[in-house]
This record gives sequence, C-alpha cells and structure tokens, in this order.
Amino acid sequence: MRLAVDAMGGDHAPDAIVRGCIDALDILAPGDELILTGRENDIREIMRECSVPADAPIRIIHADTVVEMHESPVEAVRAKKDSSLVKMMLLGAGRLDEPAADVVISAGNTGACVSGGTMFMKRLPGVHRPGIACAIPSFHGPMVLCDVGANPEPRAIHLAQYAVMAETYAKRVLGIQRPRVAQVNIGSEEGKGTDLIREVRELLRAIPDLNYIGYIEGRDLFEGAADVVVTDGFVGNTMLKLAEGMAKSLFKAILHEILEKDPSLALQLEPILKDLFKRNDYHEYGGAPLLGVNGVCFICHGSSEARTIRSAIRSAREYVQKGVNEAIIQRIACLEPHESPQPAGGPA
Repeated sequence: MRLAVDAMGGDHAPDAIVRGCIDALDILAPGDELILTGRENDIREIMRECSVPADAPIRIIHADTVVEMHESPVEAVRAKKDSSLVKMMLLGAGRLDEPAADVVISAGNTGACVSGGTMFMKRLPGVHRPGIACAIPSFHGPMVLCDVGANPEPRAIHLAQYAVMAETYAKRVLGIQRPRVAQVNIGSEEGKGTDLIREVRELLRAIPDLNYIGYIEGRDLFEGAADVVVTDGFVGNTMLKLAEGMAKSLFKAILHEILEKDPSLALQLEPILKDLFKRNDYHEYGGAPLLGVNGVCFICHGSSEARTIRSAIRSAREYVQKGVNEAIIQRIACLEPHESPQPAGGPA
C-alpha cells in the first residue's frame, strides 16, 4: 500500500507530521511505503534527528510551497501547483509520473483538502458531493457524524447520500451490523425543522434497507440514540468542535476538583481518568475520511500531533483493507435516482 502524507500541513508541521509517520513504521505491512510531500531538507533533518534507518520505507517528494490555513481553498489549490498538499492530491489521483497512491493524508487546510480531493481525485460514480465523516466516541460506543465541514450548504440529495456513505463506513470499519441513521434537528417531532430537513427525511425513508430512525436532538448524540448522524457541514463542524472543547474542559474540571479535595484520591483514580481521556481523545482516532472521492483521503485536525498522524495512517490502511469505497459504489448504484448527478469532478 502506498500512503502519501502532506508533511507541511497542520499547526505543528513538519515536525509532528514527520514524527507521526516515523512512529507508524511499525504498523506498515511488507511492501507498504510512506511518501512525504514537502520541503525535502526540513523532512530529512527530522528523519536524521529520529535516526531513521536508510532502508525505511519512506520516500520524499519535494514541494516548495505550502497551502496555509488562512488561504482561500479553491484559489490556493489552483494557484499553488507546487504545494505539498496539491502534490499529495496529484499522487492520489495518479497524475504524477508514478503509480497512484492508495491513500492521502493531510492535517492542513480542510477546505483545500476537500477542493483538491474533488478537483484531482474526482468523485466516486453516482456521488454528488463528498462529505467528511468523523467517528466520535461516546459511552455507548463510536458514532459517525457526517458532514463535519466539507459542505456547509448542501442540497437534500447530498445529505441523503451522506447517510448511505456514512452507514457503509460504520458497517465496514466500526463493525456495526445495522447502523441506526438519524438527522440532527431542533426537536424529534415530524413538524420540526427546516424544509431541507423534512425533504431529506423523505429521501431517507425511501432508501432500501436503510435503518432510518428519524430525528434526534443535540443532547441525544452521546446517549447512544443513533450510530450515524447526518447534518450539514456548518452544523456538523460546530458540533464536533463543541464536543472536543467540552470533553477537554470536563476532564480538567474533574481533575481540579479531585486535587482540591483529596490529592491522594487523584493518584488512585489516575489510571481510570487516563483511560477515559484516551477513549475520548480525537488524537487517538486520527483523521476523518472524505467520503465520496475516488480514492482514500483522510483529513486530520489542524492541531494534530505525532500520535494523531500515526492513528490516521492506521485508520486509512483499515479503510482500504475493508473495501469501503467499493461498498459505497455498490450501495449508491442501488438507490433509486432522485436526480442525475453531473459528471464526476464537476459541481453538484
């Protein structure tokens, strides 16, 4: 398997990204290769500091420029052809002078990852618009939220396809046999919500073999009410960031209270708290797949650390091994066409 990684993408790049790739060497299979795109001198310096063996399956493709976090995604992707992110996407699309990469991974500009993935890798047959699916931990097990930032103003058909693609991901990767699919709404009653939400509801009800359970409210998300939750990219991204911040703040508050009341109790509870924090830490989940692109693209948090990248490489390998894209193609093809998608790669 060939995995291309944008070494310059993210708040802590290139150091955290390169170190994460080095840490992932032990989970690669014989014949696997990591291809790092970015400033070669910087990458090699980090590899020297980490004493990477000369025969390690890591190769570098030099890229002079970087797509910065603040840049306009579409403009940056079109203008910065020599950037680490674009070269990574071109590898994923098989448009460089070598075989295509099986996986691309970046912690850089999310919008640029979505634009680059759609522009260069194109879309899977029948897919209107790619969406980012994030596995979120809860007390009752992981839940897939889609979309979390790729498409802030979707049409109904986009959200219906997100439900199908996220359901397939939940089945194949998370091992949930019959995922319960729900929509986020301001109430569980059928009359609640916007025209778009109600239109999506009718589309989801018509999809064969989809275990659609209706609406859930934001407070139900972590109560095990659904396995797949569908929403637009604006709401989904806001929910994701809120959940991350709340989890971090809650753990800090609990630890502060224990230390204030009984420091010795903190030592007793330390293993439990560490385990709980690990299970609810997004760094352990790595990246989120961009569902619907004709390839495997994982988008990581901008603040990714080395362990985040290692986890993303592990998750991306599993995505390929479980044949998620092949299953999505079959599932989408079985749907009753509500609209005719435009040619792959064009706007929908």
